[in-house]
Amino acid sequence: MTPFQNDRLKTFLLALAALGLIAGIALFYAGQPELAALAWSAGVLPVLAALVVEILRSLLKGEAGLDIVAALSMSAALLFGEPLAASVVALMYSGGTFLESFAEGRARREMSDLLSRVPRTATRHHDGTLEEVPLGDIAPGDLLLIRQGDVAPVDGTIDAETAMLDQSALTGEAMPVRLSRGDEVMSGATNAGEAFDLRVARRADDSTYAGIVRLVETAQASKAPMARLADRYSVLFLVVTVVLATAAWWFTGDPIRAVAVLVVATPCPLILAVPVALVAGLSRAAHFGVLIKGAKPLESLARIQTLILDKTGTLTDGRPQIVSITVTGDLSEDEVLYFAAALDQASKHPIAQAIVAATHLRGVTLPVPQDVIETPGEGVTGRIDGHKVVVGGVDFVAAQIGAGANDSALAGAGSVVVSLGIDGVLMGHIVMADALRSGTADLLASLRRLGITRILLATGDRRAVADAVTKGLGLDAVRADLTPDQKVLLVLSERKDGPVMMVGDGINDAPALAAADIGVAMGARGAAASAEAADVVLLVDQLDRLLPGIEIAQRARRIAFQSVVAGIGLSVLGMIAAALGYLTPVQGALLQEVIDVAVILNALRALRIVPRHHKQISSPSDSATATGA
Repeated sequence: MTPFQNDRLKTFLLALAALGLIAGIALFYAGQPELAALAWSAGVLPVLAALVVEILRSLLKGEAGLDIVAALSMSAALLFGEPLAASVVALMYSGGTFLESFAEGRARREMSDLLSRVPRTATRHHDGTLEEVPLGDIAPGDLLLIRQGDVAPVDGTIDAETAMLDQSALTGEAMPVRLSRGDEVMSGATNAGEAFDLRVARRADDSTYAGIVRLVETAQASKAPMARLADRYSVLFLVVTVVLATAAWWFTGDPIRAVAVLVVATPCPLILAVPVALVAGLSRAAHFGVLIKGAKPLESLARIQTLILDKTGTLTDGRPQIVSITVTGDLSEDEVLYFAAALDQASKHPIAQAIVAATHLRGVTLPVPQDVIETPGEGVTGRIDGHKVVVGGVDFVAAQIGAGANDSALAGAGSVVVSLGIDGVLMGHIVMADALRSGTADLLASLRRLGITRILLATGDRRAVADAVTKGLGLDAVRADLTPDQKVLLVLSERKDGPVMMVGDGINDAPALAAADIGVAMGARGAAASAEAADVVLLVDQLDRLLPGIEIAQRARRIAFQSVVAGIGLSVLGMIAAALGYLTPVQGALLQEVIDVAVILNALRALRIVPRHHKQISSPSDSATATGA
């Protein structure tokens, strides 16, 4: 049965139980007690049948839970002529399972969406023409046209002089890389430059991206199930219930007392309080931009001890930013940026666009460039305010102005140097890098105060870049040059010391997100693959959203636990009263309803959780606006 079908079944059972109870009450007050009993029984039997099937499945897996108590109470009530009590129990039980199912299905999506990033077709050269063909028809040796902005659908090699590729989603390298003829291209990489031809090396099913999809599926299938909070108390409660019911029947000889004990013992506080508190926690977390995909992930989020962070787009912003401007001529830093940005308006290169965006943020009005000539992946020449301007890589600018412009000392690990020449004179350099998110050190310290004892970096980027970015952060370990399967192995090795949370945003992070106890995806700009594989999605690109998310999870779980303890305690007192003959089965069912209302009201306190860290961040709408700007 699919999750969707299971949800529909639980909704149907709840409707039958409610209809049976209401119809029976109406018939009873209409003077038809026999028909009322039939209506109550008719509403109970489908719920009981589904419950027995679920119990048998659990027993075959070696599990015993609270479902047994509910089945015993409904069966005993029907057997000994207490259909109204059985109907009340059936309604509350089906209502509780419906709530839990609602929580788990809140953000469920199909795994097939993982492939949405890769096109279903490709443009292939054939007899001097171009044709659109399905990916399944592409064979090794075929020549494909990869347009600007296209995602490489298969692995292959460059069949052009140069190509500029954004591989950040695959390798974690934030800066686009320039490849030459014969260099290998991984499927899933995005063409960040001019169109180029790709010689196919492997079929789509054997390519890099398809391999990552299989890794995600394998990781999800092998992921250890998360135990529900209610399950941890089920066996003890079951034993206490059976002992009390048996003792009441044994010592009095009255089976109705056993029925009353079983009805009062129906574990509605466990069945209702936990999902209500956790669903409230889900709603509250979403208010702060944290989408948690169900009650079980929220429970697990509250117990996380180890945090593994990706670098690009997670620990860093994932976009090139200006680190410094060095002046070598007569211009000021602002003037160097002005001329570089003015000419870069004519280029679609990510570095050029980052320089233009940074200049606009300073409120600078840029002129329209004239006589522009772009060399893809190298640089741009043109005229700005009557001056001949050249912007691009160090070697490109040096060749254009006929002077030595090479100054490699400016570029640190993970940095790119953009040079500027005006009228044949080198005027300056702009150093670009994928900068660390502001406030990261304080964020990590706050996470440790929330109970996370170990924080690691896991990246596919080079070791030198990883060390440069994380310097001074006080991480427990840095793991660099990792492939997707190596990230999965890292997650699995860390799980031996406690629950692990993995945070990432790229395609290469998806398998590790699926393997972790809690996978967290940066959802605003992250890859669809990571969002699908994750248990939690941060709706805006702010890592500090983890703080309210974890705190809300911890407090919602604490409220659920308080509701369980109070509810079970009151139920035990009611069971003792029923065993001593002070409660009939119907009175026991009504008492149980009073207890249910009390624990539900207490559980709803989770809707009013205000995390201590909420003042450090803006609202989701504000953040979305800022990102869009």
